[in-house]
Amino acid sequence: MSELPYKQIISLVPSLTELLIDLGLKDQLIGRTRFCIHHKDEVEDIDIVGGTKNPNLEKIIELKPDFILANKEENRKEDIEMLQAYASVHVTDIESIEDALLEISSLGMLLGVEFTAQKLVSKATALLSEIPSERSLSVAYLIWKDPWMTIGKDTYIHHVLKRYHLENVFGIQTRYPKTTLKEMASKNPDLILLSSEPYPFKEKHIQEIKEACPVSKVELVNGEWFSWYGSRMIKAFEALNTWRGKL
Repeated sequence: MSELPYKQIISLVPSLTELLIDLGLKDQLIGRTRFCIHHKDEVEDIDIVGGTKNPNLEKIIELKPDFILANKEENRKEDIEMLQAYASVHVTDIESIEDALLEISSLGMLLGVEFTAQKLVSKATALLSEIPSERSLSVAYLIWKDPWMTIGKDTYIHHVLKRYHLENVFGIQTRYPKTTLKEMASKNPDLILLSSEPYPFKEKHIQEIKEACPVSKVELVNGEWFSWYGSRMIKAFEALNTWRGKL
């Protein structure tokens, strides 16, 4: 292998920390956020530098990274701009499956692991070709409670739903709109999905929603299937292919 272009990498993006490890760059990773939990055994000995929205900038600078991986949505613009004075900062912007696949390829080229990156892209792309050809269902995908919040058309989650023949009933809105049970009932979705993250929906919430939306099927889902990009897309698509065929 030729010499890698960066030796001291900090990732401020949980999905992409896992990707860096799967690209073979664990030894170059010197910092991560506390939300970077995959792969569990691999991340334990990587320094934690705060959260995605409140990174410990002083600690990051002290670690002397030469490359910092960030994301337009997950990280604050002011933090990114400040860190650019100390290292090369790569800011990702991912709103669709296509964006995510392109980013894996781009990071592979940028970080000197292009072949490994392309293998991941090929595997994810192959799984997308195996999506069951089921009839389209209307869906509301909830990410928060008090207030109830869902997802709009310019999110990665929306694009994953669409690829799996699930039409977002809030798809004319943008980002993460607030809603109410009354509004949701008026849209009468076939399916209401309660994500495991960022709000930890549980079984007890199903009954509350069923009372307001008695016709809709309500189901708890693993939020990582729909919102984590990078190499986790492979596990997500494997799981989604099976799950979608059972709806």
